[in-house]
Order: sequence, then C-alpha cells, then structure tokens
Amino acid sequence: MSNIDSINKEERRFKVSKDFSENAYYKSEEQYNKLYKESIDSPDTFWPVVANKLSWNKSWTDVFVWDDYDQKKFTWFKNGKLNACYNCLDRHLETKGDQLAFIWQGEKENEVKKYTYKELHKEVCRFANVLKKKGLKKGDRVSIYLPMIPELLISMLACARLGIIHTVVFAGFSVESLIDRIKSSESKMLITCDGGYRNGKTLHFKKKIDEVLETHIASLISIIVVNRVNDDSVILNKDIETYWSNEVFSDDISDICDFEIMDSSDPLFLLYTSGTTGKPKGILHSTGGYLTHVFYSFRVIFDYKPQEVFWCTADIGWITGHSYLVYGPLSNGATTIMFEGVPTYPEPDRFWKIVEKFKVNLFYTAPTVIRSLQKQGDDFPNRCDLSSLRVLGSVGEPINPEAWLWYYEVIGKKRCPIVDTWWQTESGGFLLCPFPGAHVLKPGSASKPFFGVVPEILKEDGSRADVNEGGNLVIKKPWPGMMQTVFKDHERYLKTYWPDNKVYFSGDGAKVDQDGDFFLLGRIDDVINVSGHRLGTAEIEATLASDLRVSEAAVVPFSHEIKGQGIYAFVVMNDDQEISPELVNDLRGYVAKKVGPIAKPDKIQFSTSLPKTRSGKIMRRILKAIAEGKEDVGNTTTLVNPEIVDVLKAERV
Repeated sequence: MSNIDSINKEERRFKVSKDFSENAYYKSEEQYNKLYKESIDSPDTFWPVVANKLSWNKSWTDVFVWDDYDQKKFTWFKNGKLNACYNCLDRHLETKGDQLAFIWQGEKENEVKKYTYKELHKEVCRFANVLKKKGLKKGDRVSIYLPMIPELLISMLACARLGIIHTVVFAGFSVESLIDRIKSSESKMLITCDGGYRNGKTLHFKKKIDEVLETHIASLISIIVVNRVNDDSVILNKDIETYWSNEVFSDDISDICDFEIMDSSDPLFLLYTSGTTGKPKGILHSTGGYLTHVFYSFRVIFDYKPQEVFWCTADIGWITGHSYLVYGPLSNGATTIMFEGVPTYPEPDRFWKIVEKFKVNLFYTAPTVIRSLQKQGDDFPNRCDLSSLRVLGSVGEPINPEAWLWYYEVIGKKRCPIVDTWWQTESGGFLLCPFPGAHVLKPGSASKPFFGVVPEILKEDGSRADVNEGGNLVIKKPWPGMMQTVFKDHERYLKTYWPDNKVYFSGDGAKVDQDGDFFLLGRIDDVINVSGHRLGTAEIEATLASDLRVSEAAVVPFSHEIKGQGIYAFVVMNDDQEISPELVNDLRGYVAKKVGPIAKPDKIQFSTSLPKTRSGKIMRRILKAIAEGKEDVGNTTTLVNPEIVDVLKAERV
C-alpha cells in the first residue's frame, strides 16, 4: 500500500429542494444513518426486508454465511431459490405487461425499437428455446460479442432464464481478446453479428469471427450470427454458424419457456476485467446477492418512481451496463434505454436529443462523456428540452469538480441532484454514493457508503488514515453484490483482493473529509482507468513487447483532460530500429489490433533503457511522475541506472 498526498479541499455544498427530499425514498441524513447502522449491525433483519421485494421460489435459511472464512467463501441468502430473468420480466407481466420495458435507439435516427414487458418476455423465451435446442443447459457458458443492439440484452436474459452463465465481451475488443475470453470461460456458444455502425461508419465483424473459427476452440460448438448490417459478403460455416433470425423464427420455437429455479449462490454471469498480471480476470457473480444489490441500489440511489424512463449510456460490455442498464432497471419494472451510437455523432447534441425524444427522467453517464460534451459548449444542450430530467448520475472514475458543476448547472439546470457513484466490476453494484434526498452533495465526492458496505482508508503501515489523508480504500466485510471468485482461479482471487486475509482491497485510493464524505483519488495499482474502462498495464506492456522490434516496454497512466487517465508508454526498441512518427503509429495500431482501440497509448516515449532497481524491477512510480511532468520524481537511490531519469525527463513527449 501507499499513502496518497491529498491537498485539495472541496468547500461547495449543494442540497436538493425540499420537495425532492419529501418525496424521496430516504429523506434525511438521520434516516440514512439509522438504516445504514442497522444494515451493518443487524444484517439479518435489514436485508430480508430488501430481498423480499424480489420474487423468490424458496426463502433462505440464513441471510449471510461464511462457508469458509480462510478461503473467503461466503453465501448471501443461503438455500434461497430464485431466477433473475423471472424477476426482470415474468413478475411484471400482470401489472406492467403493456408498459415499455426497453427502448432501443440505433445510431441512425429513424432506427427505434420498443418492447413492452410482454413483448420482451416473448423475445427472451423464444431465444431461450433456441439455446435449449442447441443443447445448452444450466452451468454452461455462452460468450456474447455484440454491439449495442437488442439481441445483446435478449441474449443475456435468455441465458439467465436457463441458468446459463453469460460472459459479454466488449465489442470494441480485438479478436485476440475475444479468443482469450472464449477459451478461458470454455464457452459452448458465441453470439455475434455480421457488423455494426459507429460514427457513421459500418464495422464488419465477420472477419474476426472467421479468425475465431480458425483457432478451433475445443469447447465452442455453435455460433449464432445476428444480421445487423446485411453484409452480402458474409458466408457462414454451416457446420457451426447459423443466423439469429433463422433460429428464432423457426416454426418449432415456442413463445413459452419455463425458467430454471436457481440457488442464490448459483453463478449468474462471468465478466472479464483487466488485471495486473497481463491475464484478464474472470469475475464471477452469483444470482441472489447480486440481484438484491442492483435491484435496491438502482431503486433508492436513482430515486426511481414507477413509469420513469432511465438511460444508462454505458456499453453492456462493462459492468455498468450489466447492473444499471439491464438487471437493476428491469428488476424494478422500469423503462430502460439502450443506445447504439456515440454522443458526438452526427453532432455533439445527440445525447440531449435522445433525452428530449424519450423524455428521460434519470440519466447516468461517465465523467469522460461529460467533459467531452462540456468542451463543445453550452449551445448544444441548451437547444434541447431537458426538463424531463430529475436525477443525474456519474460513473466509472472520479469526476472533477468543474465537470460536476457544468453537469449540475447546464444539464440539470440546478434542480437535479447528481449521484456520483463509486463501485467496480468486482462489487456488482454501488459501494459509495449519495442518497439524493438525504445527503448534501459535494462536487467530486462519492459521498457515503451504501447499505451493508463498511469502507476504511488505510495508510502504508496498515493503520487508519486521518481526516483528509489519502490512503488505500478497503472494505471490511462482504456485501450482497460482491463477486464470488475469479473463475477457475480462486488463489488469484485471494491474492488480489484479500492479500492480508482480513479486508477487501479495492486497489483505489481515497480520503474521507471531516463530514465523513469519501473522495476517490484514482488507482494505486497498475490498472489504468481510461474513460471509466479499467485496462491492465501488464496486458498492454506484454502486447508492445510482443512486437519483434521492441525490446522492452512500461506503461503508466497520466492525467488526461477528456478521458480522466491516458496511457503513456515508455518503449525501448532494439538497436537496429529507427525512431520515426511512422513507428509510433505502427505501435499504436498494433496495440489496437491485439487488445482493442481503447488500449492505444496516447503517448509513446522512446528510450535506451528504463529506470530499474538492482533486482530488475521497473520503477513505475518514477515513470508515472515523469509522465505527469513532475520535476520531483522521488527517491532514486535504489536505481541501478539513476542517470536515465534526467534523460527521460528531458525527452518527455
């Protein structure tokens, strides 16, 4: 662990209107404090009240049990039985069957699809029957590699209906990343498409899928292809590939499909996230605890009211899309929006036009998006009717106060509270967040812990940090949405998240101010948070080093005005290589191909060597300081080559 110097103080305060508080789920700090204390001191009485708002096929025998404390194996709602798809669809049919469940807006303005709960239930049941026809069953894994189109959400819910573990792979990832995840999860099926649209361009997926086929992955027995762009050049391998439409609209596929009754501890989904070893981690989430967490956190943090329209702009390839575009809203019977495009195409008012078009009430996006749209000026949002907005949300990274204020004043018109949420792929749902009717808001603060979450800031020596002193953010006990393990690698789970076997290490730095409000300070491990997407430096470094021209590489984050953190690569080339702008472009393109465009280094600095200790360890602390342009890089006495530091500082790009 490392202490973090934190000198910034936030003195501005914003409180919601009296009318908002009086109608909110939680109306005062006193009410929050009382219930939070109960959630910590008496979880056996607090959580049943929450969980019973869902539909269970069988009640639990114990709210929380340590199955094996030393191995950090635990169960929420032990022996309880339920189904996530049933809770998102079936239980709403009687009272909300004709209400809109899901609105899809394609990149093209005239492409809109709307599904009522009855219609979405039918689509999910039909595809679940396709999965059964293909021989898939409870416990099998299915990889989903789709852009933001309806079939993505339908696939997830169909898997959940049958107890099949879905693993969604972000459609922006490279084919190599896709292959790694299919192999790691031992998926039996891949659901993909012929292509997609982005920024007015047509993207072709089929070449990537052909590479998957050429790999001959032993577990993969079926590929279903959605015909999204009507690519005439696509030729299916009839031994393994079929079109979605041919499967779903086959005469032998029924509109009715029974759901699998799942144990609370049964896996719901697997989602891979970058790690520090270069090998992505398969984060495994259970059914009962996860669904309880996202159901309730969505309801009370966004202060959701019946009939409201919710829009989370995140891609479903990331945990935010899982929890707060699919499972959280639908389990509450909300109307959720999925958008295929980007916020700046065809103009930077695209988000605000969608808010106006569908009368969005609750809006959830990332600081990167806010900053990029802020740079476009106030005219774009001001020419749209944003009066339907009631609550704004921020996710993915710490939001800087300037962006917070613009969001509050220009988008929310000083009347919409901002729920600045901190959580992780591993956490399943919110860990730190303001309750909008109860808490005074501070720009840049993630406010208070969610129910059942016991956070603490630890210094380097393991002692508790003082007020406004930065340190390592840890959680002292499991919460309902917490991950179960790293798929097929429980030792990595223990080593990464419970290194002292006492508290959960988040890997993030934070501080707590005099009011008990939390401020996140960014990652303190070797994971870079690019636009809210966590990318392992080791994975990028390994990719750079795999180029035959490269001798060695080290990757660190640096502050980026739009993305929060950018990627700064220090690269040592082989002696016979000539440094040129073309080489920079080659290496950036190589990383984009191998890992994905989001992993492209923003800056590449070439050097003859890297600062190392006598044991050969690269001193990334020093490289981070150089990347940030700091004159003082700290102690260099442990380096075997301290002279390289001045060279790197002088040649910083």
